[in-house]
Amino acid sequence: MIKLEGVASFAAVVEAGSISEAARRLNLSKSVVSERLAELEKAMGANLLRRTTRRLTLTEDGAAFLERATRILDEVEAAATDVAERRGSLAGTLRISAPVTFGRMHLGPALYPFVARHPELELTLDLDDRRVDAVTDSYDAVVRHGPLESSRLVAWQLAPSRRLLVASPGYLEQMGIPATLADLERHRGIFYANRGAADWRLQGDCGTEIARAAVALRVNNGDMMRDAAEAGVGIALLPTFIVGDTCSGQVISDRQIGSFTVDFAS
Repeated sequence: MIKLEGVASFAAVVEAGSISEAARRLNLSKSVVSERLAELEKAMGANLLRRTTRRLTLTEDGAAFLERATRILDEVEAAATDVAERRGSLAGTLRISAPVTFGRMHLGPALYPFVARHPELELTLDLDDRRVDAVTDSYDAVVRHGPLESSRLVAWQLAPSRRLLVASPGYLEQMGIPATLADLERHRGIFYANRGAADWRLQGDCGTEIARAAVALRVNNGDMMRDAAEAGVGIALLPTFIVGDTCSGQVISDRQIGSFTVDFAS
C-alpha cells in the first residue's frame, strides 16, 4: 500500500536535492525520511531515485511518478483547506506555547487577525524559552526551533530557518574572523543558558563537530544574546528569525571554518 507520507517525503527530497535537507525541512530525522522512501519504492516496485555518493537524481520512473504525485499532494492540501473553511468559526479554548522572541516578532502578528476572525475562540499564548511538554503541560500546540524530540508528537514545519554565527564589526576587527575550528575556540562565546552546554554544534558533510569557546555570557533569551553580540561581548549562534533584520545585507555566506560551512554575520 502506498502511504501519503511516503509520497510527501519523496517530493520533499526531490525539491530539497538531498535526504538530509528534506529531513530538516520536514522536521524529521534522516532515517525516517530514508525509511519512507524505501517503503514507497517497495510498494511501487521501482526505483524512483538514483543514488550516488554526491547527489540524488530521478530515474525515468521517478520523473513520471513525481509529476502526478505533485498534483495529488496539491489536491490533498486543497481538500484539507476546503474542509477547514467549511467548519466556519472556531469556538472553545486554544493553548499555544512559543519562544519569547519568535512569538513576539512573528507568531503574535500572525495570530491577531486569526483571533479577530474567531470571536468565540479563547486563545492563550504562553511565551517562554524553556522546554515544555505538550502533554503534561496541557498545550494544544507548541512552537519550537529545531528537530522534534519526542516520538509521541506530530510536527509541521512552519518555515525554514538557518543559524548564524554573529558578532559586532568592532569585535571581529579586534579578534579576527575565525577561519578554522581552532580559531573559533579562541573567541569568547555568548551561549543560550537553557540549553546547558556552552558550545556550538556545526553541521558539515562529515557530521556534527562541537566547538567550545570561553564563556563571556550565558543568558536564557535570544534577544539579549543578539544585543550582547551587537555590544561586542563575543560571538553568538542564533537563528535567522532573531537576527535577520539586524544582519540584513551583512551576512558572509558559506564561510569555511575547517571542513564546516556556516554563515557568519557581523
